[in-house]
Amino acid sequence: MAICIFPGTFNPIHQAHLKMAEFVLQNMDIEKIIFIPSYIPPHKNIDKSIANHRFNMVKLAIQNNPKFEISDIEYKSESKSYTLNTVKSLKKEYNISDKLNMIIGTDAFANIRLWYKPDELKKLVHFIVFPRKGDTINKNDFKDFDFEIVNAPEIDVSSTGLRLGESKGFIKEVKDYINKNELYN
Repeated sequence: MAICIFPGTFNPIHQAHLKMAEFVLQNMDIEKIIFIPSYIPPHKNIDKSIANHRFNMVKLAIQNNPKFEISDIEYKSESKSYTLNTVKSLKKEYNISDKLNMIIGTDAFANIRLWYKPDELKKLVHFIVFPRKGDTINKNDFKDFDFEIVNAPEIDVSSTGLRLGESKGFIKEVKDYINKNELYN
């Protein structure tokens, strides 16, 4: 089975995340998307007390698509979430000998060399890079990586904007969860 992982902070998950995953399912030879909320992202300063809330929001957001799954692999460690460790574990779990497909935005991919052991990570992953409004990638800077920039419409939604009160891009169940648990006040 061809799978693709979608790691992220998902603080909170929003419509753009779902549209990216749906695009991959519809346009690539992928049968399942595994969402992997990070427990403690190493490159972001994030409130650890809402980690379980972020996990629960992803579960709510993907519950109606049988081709979407959630993994608690990074939650079980209860420590910093390094993509390399996650990829190695999932390749073993799913018995994947080829590179593992991974959804990533241009903003994150532009900084991939700052990640934990990027030279090792690039040997294990095929990056599916989604353009983000205003972000550009010089392909020559990443010619040693296995990646493709998808020709998908840019969706102008950000988790930061949602936390700051913007309303476009929310997933109804996630918005209800945020209000019920009084998150991001």
